This record gives sequence, C-alpha cells and structure tokens, in this order.
Amino acid sequence: MTHFFEPGDVDHPLTSKEGWAAFVAESTTPPAVPPPAALQRLTEAERTAYDQAREDYHAQLVIVSTPTIRHVAATGRKRILLNRHQHSARRGLIVSGPAGTGKTTAITQLGKNFEQLGQQRGEVLPDSLPVVYITVPPAATPKMLAIEFARFIGLPLPSRFSQVEVTNKVCDLLCTLGCRLVLIDELHNLDIGTRVGAEASDQIKYLSERIPATFVLAGADVEGTGLFAGRRGGQIASRYTLIPTSPFRHKTEEQRNSWRSLVATLEESLRLHAHRPGTLLKLSAYLHDRTGGMIGSLSHLVREAALDAILDGSEKISKASLERVDLDKGAEQQNIPRARRRRTRSEKRIA
Repeated sequence: MTHFFEPGDVDHPLTSKEGWAAFVAESTTPPAVPPPAALQRLTEAERTAYDQAREDYHAQLVIVSTPTIRHVAATGRKRILLNRHQHSARRGLIVSGPAGTGKTTAITQLGKNFEQLGQQRGEVLPDSLPVVYITVPPAATPKMLAIEFARFIGLPLPSRFSQVEVTNKVCDLLCTLGCRLVLIDELHNLDIGTRVGAEASDQIKYLSERIPATFVLAGADVEGTGLFAGRRGGQIASRYTLIPTSPFRHKTEEQRNSWRSLVATLEESLRLHAHRPGTLLKLSAYLHDRTGGMIGSLSHLVREAALDAILDGSEKISKASLERVDLDKGAEQQNIPRARRRRTRSEKRIA
C-alpha cells in the first residue's frame, strides 16, 4: 500500500523533477511488528532503529482511495486518452473545494499512477518527462508561471530573458521531453480581478495550447475567484470539467459508512503494540466531529496520535490521546459549533 506522502522529499520539493521522480518511485512496506518475546530480545540500538522506522512510517501513513481520488483518477485518465490525438482545444480538469479535502493528493496521485503505468508499459523513455507538477505563486504574473515550469525542469534561465523567451524555452523543451500531463496546484493564487491575474490565466491557456498535454488544475474554491466569468472564463469553462471536493458528510447511513471505512483503513495501517483494533472505528463519530470530515485533518490527527503513542511508550491511541493533539485552525473552527451544541444539550439535561 502506498503511504501518505507530504509533497516533496527531504532534498527536493515535489515541484522539481528530482522530487517528483522520488515521489513516483516511492513505495513503502509497513514495518513488521515483532511478537513481544522478539521485541524483548532487541538490543538498545536495534530498538531505537525499529522505533525510528515506525516513527517515519506513521509520519506519512497511508493514502486512502477516497471518492475524490477515484473520480479524479478515472476522469483524468479518460481526458489523457481523449487528448492523445488532439492538436488544439484539449480538455482538462479543475479540482476545487475547501482546504483539507484532498485536492493535492488527488491530482498528484493521478500523476503518479499515470507515470507508473507508462513505465510499466515501456512508454516512458529514460530521459522523458511525462508529468510536470507546479504550484501557482502568490500574485503570479505570466513570466512567474513560466519560471515555475522552468524550475521544475531544472532549466537555467538568464535573468534578462523576457516572458516570451522563457515561455518559448519551456514549451519547446517540454514538447521535446514528451510531457503528457501538467498538474497546476494552488490555482486560487490567481487574482483574476486584476490585470496581472487575468494575464496569468491567459498564460495557462496559452501553455495548454503549446504543450501537447492534459492540464489538471486544483485550488481552493476556485469558482469564487472569477475564473469562469466573462469571455476569458467562458473559454476555460468550455474546456475544463469541474470536480468539486468537500468534507465527508455524516448524516445518512451511507455517508457514515463511507467515513467509517476511511477510519478503518487508517486504523488498519497502524503499527502500535498495545493498540486495540476497532478503537478508532468506535470513535468514528467523535473523529468526524473533531475534524469536520476533513480528510487532511483526520490524517494529521491519527498520525500525530500514533507518533505520541510511540514517543510516550503507551503504544496505543485512545480518545484521551486524540484530545491532546492540537489540530489545524480550520478543523478547530469546524468543531466549535458542535462543541457548543453538545454543551447546550448537556446543560438542558442537567436543568
């Protein structure tokens, strides 16, 4: 099972060809948990190495095949096939939703699976670059976007180069390297309401015409950025399929089962000596309450609790240990109204 990968490795960010190559090649086997007798026989150095391996593993944990990941994978694969013989007006995807709903994971998994499949089929040549992954910098200009592509490739560019020169160099090289999938993250950093932002949006459209690849874009609630408004927006809307993401719901039995399945998968991946299977599953309603159904927040919560369990020697996760984890501000804000409702119901019962 592929483990949970925070974009970028130690030496290179995911937005570089070296970091991306490491991400594609990465495959981790969960550390084996020895029986108690074998554990007792480990030397101090062996036990330290064993615990460090488990710490590294739980710091990453597994990627769960969520509905969003499956939808992006299936739709993205079809877009790549449809675009294979298109010379212009290629179709793309835009993944949009609140922070923490798995957008980056979905598009990077699409890229990873596409490249791995190409390698297995012998379609990826040694010096080719089938996938590019970049993020949109804040207040991006057209030249800044082109430079992000150049940075991913590792293409040195003199500072005197104009926007047109940088763009031409990038497009020519990516065509030569056989790029077939372009992933652009943090799309919400484009301020379409400004001239520079609108021109940067035009740059993405221009790059998609010059580079014979499928473009997949992702950002936080991009529908509200004006990306689809006006004549520019109409052109984007006519070429891109929008895939919305959202927190996991917890109202119907089907929704609760979907959430429980996610929790169960994370729990099965744990490598803790004293953890009782099914503990997290019994706490699934609490975990949804605590994280607001955000998969990013749930992953953070379980991973940090697992690390605490190794570091403090308890070797298990409980509700009390989960309560000690400080979550991101977004999840905590999601949790405030629920906590207030619980207190209100409790006060009414007391009264």
